[in-house]
Amino acid sequence: MSTSLKNKGLFNVHIAGLLFGGTSLFSRSIDLSALDMTAIRSVIAAVVLFIVLSIHKKPLKLVSAKHGILMLVSGVLLGLHWVTYFHAMQVSSIAIGMIALFTYPMITIFLEPLIKGALPKQADILCGFVVMFGVLLMVPSFSLESEVTLGILWGVLSALLFSVRNVIQGHYLSEYGGEVSILYQSVVVVIMTMCFVDSVPSIDNHYTWIQLLVLGAFFTALPHVLFASGLRVLNAKTVSLVSCLQPVYATLFALLILKEQPALLTLIGGAIIVIAAAWETYRS
Repeated sequence: MSTSLKNKGLFNVHIAGLLFGGTSLFSRSIDLSALDMTAIRSVIAAVVLFIVLSIHKKPLKLVSAKHGILMLVSGVLLGLHWVTYFHAMQVSSIAIGMIALFTYPMITIFLEPLIKGALPKQADILCGFVVMFGVLLMVPSFSLESEVTLGILWGVLSALLFSVRNVIQGHYLSEYGGEVSILYQSVVVVIMTMCFVDSVPSIDNHYTWIQLLVLGAFFTALPHVLFASGLRVLNAKTVSLVSCLQPVYATLFALLILKEQPALLTLIGGAIIVIAAAWETYRS
């Protein structure tokens, strides 16, 4: 494979990571609940992805009914992940929510051997303890009255949901491209959340609708297309390592745009988590 193709793939993955990190800003700038935001975001993303896949004439048919059930389960997990992800940042800060979410590479490493009927390796367990230490550093007090503690708990729950979804995707639905999978799963998210939508912005609220369109099209559909494009020319390890930059991007965006100053222990704990996730990804 030519160097130019690999460079283009690496560029696409970095831009995707930058956009994924940028989604965190919308948790603060859009005056909607996490569930309402997720529902509208999913509608826009599904429409955009369907148009893109139709233009490129990508096959959308699922191979079997079993895959349909797995897509349904994955969609439910993705929807719950998106809602808890936004909620974590709404109750605490972008840095806390995003860093807590990035415990998911470690959770995934523990989940995958269990599917194969094996136990995690000693090095993985050690790395898991390092991540736990990083999380504990960020917790100011073990009280649900603490916004930071609530943000970490919701972020780790979001990470767990995301990890289970990724394991299902990687082991049972890997024959479908990332764009096709996220299209099906976005439709599932729309169906499961629309019944519970509490508030929809009025037609006259142009600014909010512009933000929602940008979130759904450019910060959801587009990064998934770029991410899938990068996976076609890069190995999974490289893509995963680049993904570990997302908390860094999100924290910088929050600092520069929203003036959110993370606490020192948040930065130290976050650095430990991200470094451990990157090391474990590289090692495995």
